[in-house]
Amino acid sequence: MATTSSKLVQQLDAVNEYEREPIPPGKRKGLGSFIGMYAGEHTAGTEFVIGPLFVAHGVSAPDLVWGLLIGNLLAVLSWALICAPIAVRTRVTLYFQLEKICGSTLVKGYNLVNGVMFCFLAGSMIAVSATAVGIPFDIAMPGLGDLYPNSLGWVLTVLAVGAVVTLIAIRGYEQVSRFANLAAPWMPLVFIASALAVLPELGVHSWRDFWPQAEAEIWTGVVQEGQSKFTFWHVMFFAWFANMAMHIGLADMSVLRYARKWQYGFSSATGMYVGHFIAWLASGILYAVWLQKFGNAEFAPGKIAYYAAGLAGAACVVIAGWTTANPTIYRAGLAFQALNPRWKTWKVTLVTGLVTTLAACFPALVMKLLDFVALYGLLLMPMGAVIVMDLYVLPRLGMQDEYARRTQSRFNVAAAVTWLGTLLVCLLLNFTQGIEIFFLGLPGWFIAALLYVGISKWQQRNLRAPAV
Repeated sequence: MATTSSKLVQQLDAVNEYEREPIPPGKRKGLGSFIGMYAGEHTAGTEFVIGPLFVAHGVSAPDLVWGLLIGNLLAVLSWALICAPIAVRTRVTLYFQLEKICGSTLVKGYNLVNGVMFCFLAGSMIAVSATAVGIPFDIAMPGLGDLYPNSLGWVLTVLAVGAVVTLIAIRGYEQVSRFANLAAPWMPLVFIASALAVLPELGVHSWRDFWPQAEAEIWTGVVQEGQSKFTFWHVMFFAWFANMAMHIGLADMSVLRYARKWQYGFSSATGMYVGHFIAWLASGILYAVWLQKFGNAEFAPGKIAYYAAGLAGAACVVIAGWTTANPTIYRAGLAFQALNPRWKTWKVTLVTGLVTTLAACFPALVMKLLDFVALYGLLLMPMGAVIVMDLYVLPRLGMQDEYARRTQSRFNVAAAVTWLGTLLVCLLLNFTQGIEIFFLGLPGWFIAALLYVGISKWQQRNLRAPAV
């Protein structure tokens, strides 16, 4: 047993994720790896939550369809034209690039926030998978208003699912990518088949019936009790900024650094239009049927999918949660590992998985997912603007990029003021002007860009030549 355990540790220690160096040419990956990863990650557990929440927030059918079409297109362009070119140009993780710009002291604070937010996101996906795993044991599922665990069975199920997810994530990007590619091809088919199977219960017996019934029975524009009203603008900005931390916030530098070409950023379209379009529509249909048939507030994606597609539906919920949680825990592990480069990434990821699993026990992560995703993107977005300005704008204005590396500074004042100042301005806009969190990402990015350039100009006024 000890020999087997020591061999496993040796294998894990041998995993090299190139945390502090560019990806070598021999490790770069082709388009297929990213098509599978994005399709798997974004046709995932969140889709079983977000689709129903649009129904609960009273989105009308036209607002939903047009909002998703336009918002998802903007998200794909953000990945392809902002994140991917920077990832391929630098070939390093977001965290190492920020260390060169911000300094080791500041970036540790950012990495801590980043890692914690990733843990919460992955935790919500573990909870989604648990709603399916708990079906055979007749475990009481959380409702829309539940914030805390409601049974011991729920906690035990979450712990079991979290253990499996963590074991995959600690094996590194190779295993995460391989798992996503195995799961990606069939999950969208289950989403579609489940929705088609229950449409007759909503009075849809032909394609001509769909749109009238969609407006009358599914996306009716009627808000459920305790929820706020959503419009086209809510849907469009949410679809664009649901993954703001990944594309505009540049967190996906950590995976796209493996791409042979920056054009592979367009592979995010598989996730946006298979996952964030088709799957959100399908899961909204499933929830509408659930409400019509059972009329209760229990919010259990696993049970809903099982009702529509049997074991295939339940299995889809389990795997969908895993394919999102795996790369998210992987990213969180990289963020925490950057706090101390001497730590082994797999060990950090193991601890990260444990923290994530404990967080998953709290249903609030799922029930407030729309607000959480918007907040999480907003918190991390300013540093994405800092990197864009640092790479493309500062050198053209005669200023030095990678300020901390060139001056051997551990704390870049310009980056710190930009990050905290942007969040403060967004907070003031939210409290004083009533601007909802879904709409703050776009003005926030431009505020961050202007702040960083302006403060860098002042900071570098006496800097004549790079120190390195």
